[in-house]
Amino acid sequence: MVDLLVGRKRDEMKKQIPVRNPSIDFSFRQLEIFVKVVELGSFTKAADAVFLAQASVSERIATLERMIGTRLLDRLGRQVLLTKAGELLYKHAVVLLKQKVAVRLEMQDFLGLRGGELCMGGSTVPGEYILPKIIGRFRREYPLVSVNLTVADTREIEDRVLKGKIELGVVGSKSLHRSLSCREMWQDDLVLAVPSEHPWAGKNDVSVEEIFQEPFIIREEGSGTLRIIEDYLCPGSRGIDSLNVVARLSTSTAVKEGIKGGLGVSILSSRALDTELKAGILKALKVRDLPMSRSFYLVRDKRRSSSPLCRAMFDFLLTTSGRQK
Repeated sequence: MVDLLVGRKRDEMKKQIPVRNPSIDFSFRQLEIFVKVVELGSFTKAADAVFLAQASVSERIATLERMIGTRLLDRLGRQVLLTKAGELLYKHAVVLLKQKVAVRLEMQDFLGLRGGELCMGGSTVPGEYILPKIIGRFRREYPLVSVNLTVADTREIEDRVLKGKIELGVVGSKSLHRSLSCREMWQDDLVLAVPSEHPWAGKNDVSVEEIFQEPFIIREEGSGTLRIIEDYLCPGSRGIDSLNVVARLSTSTAVKEGIKGGLGVSILSSRALDTELKAGILKALKVRDLPMSRSFYLVRDKRRSSSPLCRAMFDFLLTTSGRQK
């Protein structure tokens, strides 16, 4: 009887003990994004600073709040304010990120990463619109490293990596070559670009059949964008020649200039059109019932040993894109 009473008492005491929250955990990347949102006071500005979409930044902050178990930021209209818990985390996050930099610099010195040249490449869109900003950020962390960036079409970048002329490449379509390791990176949306005075400029979308009747500018053979156009608009027996092709140009910049000059319309990366869209020079339309998106891919020759600088840039690119190892 005594044992029974003791057992009941123990059970009652257990019920009175509050259930503890799961272990609080977070990554340096989450802290970096959180600190950027706080310091810039904006999810949009933070997204630009960490090379992510605004929706991705919002999602990561929400995940961080769930992991910790409390709200860290109050969203008051366009204002972003720290809660008390957020103030505590921000104070420690700044210290942790500074310590990370200090450790990295020590390891950089130990591994001989104080200086040197890294040769890498990018196909037209990542090479012209994504990588220059990221290389600038990389050099702030490795100030004595010189980065030589080659911009060419996807096929050319893959070929240069295979021949050992460059160590890394970022291309606009997934490589099928067995000797290349291929890591998915940033997402990219493709849109139909037309001049602001074009009859379609007032529309939000057009049909595939309408596009086939319009003068069309395409990219050169070997372009990742051309591959995507072929996959989406011209699958199967309906080849690229089914389009009313009026010109084949070698870069996104040349295609944009052709569109501005009234040569024709074309499908381009939304990243390549940002300046023209904001200025109202071009209009971006969707293709009805045909959402077009792709990923950029980080490639290197897996048969070759990577230099310390290549490994540093490889890891940096994965971290920047949110694609951790």
